Amino acid sequence: MAKTKRICLWSGPRNISTALMYSFAQRSDTKVFDEPLYAFYLRHHPEAHSYHPGAEDILETMESDGDKVVNMMLTNTEKPVLFFKHMTHHLLDLDRDFMKETVNVILTRDPKDMLPSFDKVINNPSLHDVGYELHIELLDYFKKHDIPFTVLDSRKVLENPRKTLQRLCDFAKIPFDKNMLSWQPQQREEDGLWAKFWYHNVHKSSGFQKYKPKEKPFPEHLNELLNQSQPHYNKLLRYAL
Repeated sequence: MAKTKRICLWSGPRNISTALMYSFAQRSDTKVFDEPLYAFYLRHHPEAHSYHPGAEDILETMESDGDKVVNMMLTNTEKPVLFFKHMTHHLLDLDRDFMKETVNVILTRDPKDMLPSFDKVINNPSLHDVGYELHIELLDYFKKHDIPFTVLDSRKVLENPRKTLQRLCDFAKIPFDKNMLSWQPQQREEDGLWAKFWYHNVHKSSGFQKYKPKEKPFPEHLNELLNQSQPHYNKLLRYAL
């Protein structure tokens, strides 16, 4: 029996991570998981309860023991390919040794596009909230421990989904499936409880939306955060598919 392929997508918020989860869900050989470490993050980061919509429901219904979540990820054999959509900040101080057994993909997005989108749901976000610095820490961890990884840039996915997904599948050593390019506009049973707060656009979509630059001026109150995030994003781009 072929070894189960476990893909971990390490994303920041508002980075088309849900669209990628929907994309992989179209594969008959794949099962997807929506942010399985969310309750672990909330359990150990109680100050986040006040500004994360649905926090109490998440804690009541999801496994909040990070070690148990990791064990599930490493022992689940439901499908030949398992796709775990994660937010990088959910890792906290969890032992990362398990990443030696997973296919690791960092998903990033130009902060000029991402920050205004995130600010609509989480007011005045911090550098920790938006994930760029944490992505660099993760990248450095992969390099230090000789763990293979790749970086996906959201804009490149939107500009050429087929080419970028083919490269991603090549990296993961799985065959590309053209079904990954489209889906029915609807909710998925795998959606987390937070879908009603975040997933409005992807529920209306039938595939990757064509990239469109922001039309509104960049919000002035986010300029400092942009200046903090941009160098990290530029470094990530050097490794992007």
